[in-house]
This record gives sequence, structure tokens and C-alpha cells, in this order.
Amino acid sequence: MNELESRQQQIIDEFSIFSDWMDKYEYLIELGKELEPMPDSEKTEQNLIKGCQSQVWLTATCANGVITFRADSDAIITKGIIALLIKVLSGLSPKDIIDADLRFIDAIGLRENLSPTRSNGLASMIRQIKMYAIAFGGSNE
Repeated sequence: MNELESRQQQIIDEFSIFSDWMDKYEYLIELGKELEPMPDSEKTEQNLIKGCQSQVWLTATCANGVITFRADSDAIITKGIIALLIKVLSGLSPKDIIDADLRFIDAIGLRENLSPTRSNGLASMIRQIKMYAIAFGGSNE
């Protein structure tokens, strides 16, 4: 099992503890609270993810062949969603991020339990993360 698969499985296992979606939302909120605070200097128009109803800022750096993401949001559930994506994808190579099949999203029932606007936001977050990976040279090994 590679790093991406083991991270996804860990999230699936963590979410399987909760049978009720209200509990899963609470867990998402907790994940958002655990995100390292993003400095206000990075909360710029340039770092805003387009297509999210709430404000979501995302930055990325690439060092030693892996990408590290930082993010924040002004909405607690949305912050939890971006925290979840970072937990799975931060620290991976650009190629691994581009090729990632984020099966955990459907496995935990996230997509089906989001409003249409949040679901669109989720797609925008994933797209932005993959765009960073492409920008950092994901097409070359």
C-alpha cells in the first residue's frame, strides 16, 4: 500500500467510527481547527480558490520533490474539507497528486452529504491542488 492509499484508508477508518453525519461534520470541524493558522499575508486574492462559496485560501511550496499545502477558510465546514484534502495530499510528489484517485471522498460519503454549493467547492479545491501539482512539474518524473 503506497503513502496515498494508506492516508486514504486512515481517513476512511476514522470516519467509519461515526454512524451519524452530524458526528462526521463535527469531526470535519475538528480537523479544520487543527489546521496550522495561515498568516494574513497569504490570505490574498491570488490564493483564493475560485468556485467556492466561502473564502478558501490555498498556498503550496515544493521542496525535495514533494508539495506542502497550507490553507484556511472563513467557514468551519469548508475549512474541515480543505484540511481533509491537505491531510491526504500534502507531502506527496506532484505526480502522485496529479494521478491521485481520491476514493476516500465517496467512501466516507462526503460528496453525497454536501450541499451542491459545497460539492462544487470541493471540486474547485481538488482542481486547485492538482493545478499546483502540474505547475510544480508533475508531468515529469
